[in-house]
Amino acid sequence: MLLLISPDSVEEALDCAKAAEHLDIVDVKKPDEGSLGANYPWVIREIRAAVPADTPVSATVGDVPYKPGTVAQAALGAAVSGATYIKVGLYGCGTPEQAIEVMRGVVRAVKEYRADAFVVASGYADAHRIGSVNPLALPDIAFRSGADAAMLDTAIKDGTRLFDHLPPEVCADFVKRAHQVDLLAALAGSVKAADLGELTSMGTDIVGVRGAVCEGGDRTAGRIQPHLVAAFRAELDRWASR
Repeated sequence: MLLLISPDSVEEALDCAKAAEHLDIVDVKKPDEGSLGANYPWVIREIRAAVPADTPVSATVGDVPYKPGTVAQAALGAAVSGATYIKVGLYGCGTPEQAIEVMRGVVRAVKEYRADAFVVASGYADAHRIGSVNPLALPDIAFRSGADAAMLDTAIKDGTRLFDHLPPEVCADFVKRAHQVDLLAALAGSVKAADLGELTSMGTDIVGVRGAVCEGGDRTAGRIQPHLVAAFRAELDRWASR
């Protein structure tokens, strides 16, 4: 299982660089703009320069509206800025058809620029609270649009977590659906170290965290701490070795 950590600034990225041996992907986002809030292009560039060259950089495009052209341009901007993983939060898509239209534009824009880029269609475990597309539709959306992975996060950061909205057996179904169409399955949403047993047993490919490795467990006000990244990785590896 790959570990994705989300700094929101160059300073935090430097902290991630200190813990580079313990993580697999550095993910650039702006938490004060939402669950998958997009950061500035220059921040992506600076973070790309700050972390080891062999550590992939991911960037979120935002909790996007149903505006396929706008989202395609934003995704291309993230790729041009140095991200090789492009994540799109399908916040404003209420139907699978809308989501597929958005993601097809993203896939074309990104992969025409860089064929080896990795496109992630992201939905929300708490989709019922925002009127977004059904989370279990995400693997099919990703597959039909030509994306490389399906991901779930939580849209509303109010202390509730991934498993509060989708119990482990439903998340396991999500992972199974992704694997059936040869996609990677990524899970996030206030994930804690205590969740790693469940996430490992269901075959999750990528786990995304921020709050769990921030001081005080606070994804917005806290700062990523290298020793917390190392501790989280040690727990992940403990479960993976079982």
